[in-house]
Amino acid sequence: MKYINIANTDLQVSNMIMGNMRLTQLSLPEAEKLIRTALDEGINFFDHADIYGKGQCEEIFSEAIQMNSSIREKMILQSKCGIISPEGYFDFSKEHIIESVNGILKRLKTEYLDILLLHRPDPLMEPAEVAEAFEDLHASGKVKHFGVSNHNPAQIELLQKYIPYKLVVNQLQFSIAHTPMIDSGIALNMKNDQAINRDSSILEYCRLHDITMQAWSPYQHGFFEGSFLGDVEKFPKLNEVVDSIAEKYGVTNTAIATAWITRHPANIQVVLGTTNTERMKDACKGAEIRLSREEWYQIYKAAGNIVP
Repeated sequence: MKYINIANTDLQVSNMIMGNMRLTQLSLPEAEKLIRTALDEGINFFDHADIYGKGQCEEIFSEAIQMNSSIREKMILQSKCGIISPEGYFDFSKEHIIESVNGILKRLKTEYLDILLLHRPDPLMEPAEVAEAFEDLHASGKVKHFGVSNHNPAQIELLQKYIPYKLVVNQLQFSIAHTPMIDSGIALNMKNDQAINRDSSILEYCRLHDITMQAWSPYQHGFFEGSFLGDVEKFPKLNEVVDSIAEKYGVTNTAIATAWITRHPANIQVVLGTTNTERMKDACKGAEIRLSREEWYQIYKAAGNIVP
């Protein structure tokens, strides 16, 4: 397992993250096995959100692992807030942020979060109010560090203008089959769809400002439309190339899809949402593989992208 430092923190984190969005699909023994597999593989970072299972995923996590101070010391816990579901709106009010964190801590049976992320941008956000919430949470010891998810550079800049703490993480959708973060840079000034800058150069912005990126849905295409791995009907060439490289390294296609992300010099963490222990092990093997430039570009082009 590869470990990186999240800039402006003392956190040494695995570049693989166990995502806990689907824990409600498992029994307690199955959830415990999955969490312990993650720990055994060297994963020390666990990602949550208050809307996952309407909070049940956090409860299952703490109960399955029998959370105590000894176990807590081995983990870096991150959770997210701001989405009101199923009503379908966002809330970055001071009251909601603090209330959400209190609920998260209670469900996870811990006294603090290592990182709190704002889940999706709230157009009605008052950044000074967010700053007040963060200051209260930090002063009380309930949250050590702060970040965002699915935010663009201007949204981060607006928050950072008021927040006295460095925003250290941005969690974004990224996979071989979902690459807007790099497409427009490669096709710059070309008159085609790939050249459209859809995210205000968020990848370069995060690198310039020492913000660690985390890739969610690393094996998915579209917005939860399914895995591209093994989908030879929609992605025949991509699967052909990934399978060929996987055979070369003696690993699975999951490992190569993981290695493609971790090969990027931005040190992107990969959020594993799987509930399958073997697939988790396969993904972790990918963290140890360093693809060649030729292989990385070969995979990128096989996904239907242009390299001029």
